[in-house]
Amino acid sequence: MDQNKIEKFIDRQNVSFICSVDDEQCPNVKAMLKPRKRIGLTTFYFSTNTSSMRVKQYQENPNASIYFYHKGLFKYVGVMLIGKMEVLTDQETKNMIWKKGDTIFYKKGVTDPDYCVLKFTASKGRYYQDLKTESFDITA
Repeated sequence: MDQNKIEKFIDRQNVSFICSVDDEQCPNVKAMLKPRKRIGLTTFYFSTNTSSMRVKQYQENPNASIYFYHKGLFKYVGVMLIGKMEVLTDQETKNMIWKKGDTIFYKKGVTDPDYCVLKFTASKGRYYQDLKTESFDITA
């Protein structure tokens, strides 16, 4: 599996999906904006509200997946990554992914207590294209 090809594909997507596990062990999926920062296929950073349902779910069960897709006229491509999600509230990490326009969502700015970072660390994935799927391990 060409991980560089997958990285480039992910970078072109404007929407991602994150999946958490609720207290009844059922998967919960949410559409998100693209990750704020990506390090290879291993590490992804998202911004979210500390008060969100997902934050509570990830704190109780860090098992997670993220998904990216593109549906063209004749072609569908999808990438699912499986791993763990951490909730980070340290100021250094919050500063790292903060964008000027974020005050729309977090009125108190980068120090808003309702602003936190989700850090996803992938361990494996699945790639789908042209009616074929391929599983792969993540290499750092």
